[in-house]
Amino acid sequence: MKKKKTPDSVTVNRRARYDYQLGDELVCGMSLSGPEVRQIRDHHVQLKGSFVTIRNGELWLNNLTLGSDTARNIRLLVTKKQLHTFARAKQDGYTIVPTKLLGGERHIKLVVATARGKKKYDKRTTIKNRDIDRGRY
Repeated sequence: MKKKKTPDSVTVNRRARYDYQLGDELVCGMSLSGPEVRQIRDHHVQLKGSFVTIRNGELWLNNLTLGSDTARNIRLLVTKKQLHTFARAKQDGYTIVPTKLLGGERHIKLVVATARGKKKYDKRTTIKNRDIDRGRY
């Protein structure tokens, strides 16, 4: 029997964990063209500075940098129920942040999370706790 392979993480938005307190996560599909898929599989992609918005009843990933091209806007594939959940979270003051890009064997998926922005003192405590875990204090 063939084992199922877990999708590999192509890129991670490390800045999102630092700037935001992450909440519920969701894995969504992406509407991509052939050259975009090739660039993502070759790891020529950057999530830094990208964000997710809701426009015309659809979820959109904005400012995704592919290769040396300028930032692109890509439609995300979610169900109406998931979109409604994100719209409700957006009304409650949360932000929708892309955290990971997964590229398995066949499909390319994006992990998005609801998030609330951290204050400066929260970021300082995050750095302090990370240093304590590393044994620097």
